[in-house]
Amino acid sequence: MNKVMSRTAQPRPRHRPPTRRDSRRPGGAPPRTAGRPAATRPVAARTPAGAAVRQPRPTDLFAERLLAVLSGQRPVHWMLRHTAGRAYDDLARLAERSPLRTLGSRPVVQDIGYYVPSRGALEVFARIAAGDQLRAMAFRLELGKDLRWRCTAVETGTR
Repeated sequence: MNKVMSRTAQPRPRHRPPTRRDSRRPGGAPPRTAGRPAATRPVAARTPAGAAVRQPRPTDLFAERLLAVLSGQRPVHWMLRHTAGRAYDDLARLAERSPLRTLGSRPVVQDIGYYVPSRGALEVFARIAAGDQLRAMAFRLELGKDLRWRCTAVETGTR
């Protein structure tokens, strides 16, 4: 007996989840591009192929990382490779008290400012807001010989 099955056209999903790319495995299909032609894409999507993606500033990254540790959202050892000198010990002492932990809304970095005291060093302050509370955090970043920024001092100010 020969059986012939016909399928009705199933609606295809409009958006597909991103596929996993493993850089260790060569080959495979080239990355997908948007379905619309280049002329109808938004201006932001028409960047040259060799254009570099803008990286977030180290001040922003470290403010978010330190906030996560000092508010109890991340463990202290998460910052181990991002600190140098006594900063890790200072951070561990501060994190025991969880000075930026709040009961209501989650704390967020409201504002960041920095001062450049010398080449390869940044002194950064951040205002931390959680609901109607406003707190302060200050830290120092230094650029290492391996061109990676590391936190070398941390302080918090609370009311």
